[in-house]
Amino acid sequence: MGDVAKDLTAGTIGGAAQLIVGHPFDTIKVKLQSQPAPLPGQAPKYAGAVDAVKQTLSAEGPRGLYKGMGAPFATVAAFNAVLFTVRGQMEGLLRSQPGAPLTVSQQVAAGAGAGVAVSFLACPTELIKCRLQAQSALASSDSAVVAVKYGGPMDVTRHVLKSEGGVRGLFKGLVPTMAREIPGNAAMFGVYELLKQSFAGGEDTSQLGRGSLIVAGGLAGASFWVSVYPTDVVKSVIQVDDYKNPKFSGSVDAFRKILASEGVKGLYKGFGPAMARSVPANAACFLAYEVTRSSLG
Repeated sequence: MGDVAKDLTAGTIGGAAQLIVGHPFDTIKVKLQSQPAPLPGQAPKYAGAVDAVKQTLSAEGPRGLYKGMGAPFATVAAFNAVLFTVRGQMEGLLRSQPGAPLTVSQQVAAGAGAGVAVSFLACPTELIKCRLQAQSALASSDSAVVAVKYGGPMDVTRHVLKSEGGVRGLFKGLVPTMAREIPGNAAMFGVYELLKQSFAGGEDTSQLGRGSLIVAGGLAGASFWVSVYPTDVVKSVIQVDDYKNPKFSGSVDAFRKILASEGVKGLYKGFGPAMARSVPANAACFLAYEVTRSSLG
């Protein structure tokens, strides 16, 4: 198998592992991010992550935690093919000679390059996912029944194409998506390589055990969110914003309004579930990727 095919196969398996482990956490994150700011004197729809889990399970059952999974699962092969293949090609360009290990700074550059590429696939996928995940959070707080606007990923896609400007509507939030993916992936792959080299005691990390890969992958995933979380909040609120009566005119406007109405705290809504998700989900992703890639030779 060629390197591209190996990266495609290993990346796909890694992405599937990441999605299965992490999606429930991601659902709670989006619900907390997208719930409307309460009026003065009123309590928010969700008091916190635990309350969001309880309300979701009560109103929608366990399936509610996996709402919106269809869109990313359907594209997980393409997303990870792009992410790991572009990263692999960037590694080839950055190497001083064939087979030479990359430095941490070179892995940062490779991760940033992969982030540029995946942004164009992540944006429409995230829009569909966030619309489905946020439905109950956007319902009126006094409603006992979950307001269902979309029947599934294809329903969201049809609605956006028909009523929100066609294909362009699917790329709503592209700017904050790129502002998340580029520095986020640069940090993640840089930290991953730094930790692997630290555990291995040098640049040759080929003999690292699975425990070391799990720790490195988990902490690398955490670094992604630590570095870009406010940008993810801006992306989420823009992607679920009403098309006909928008609250925000763009990314900068959303950032300013969140900061003005909710303070810095508003830019970190859902941070707990995001961090709780990132460690096990990315540990699963990197371990599955490394084990699969190694088995392919």
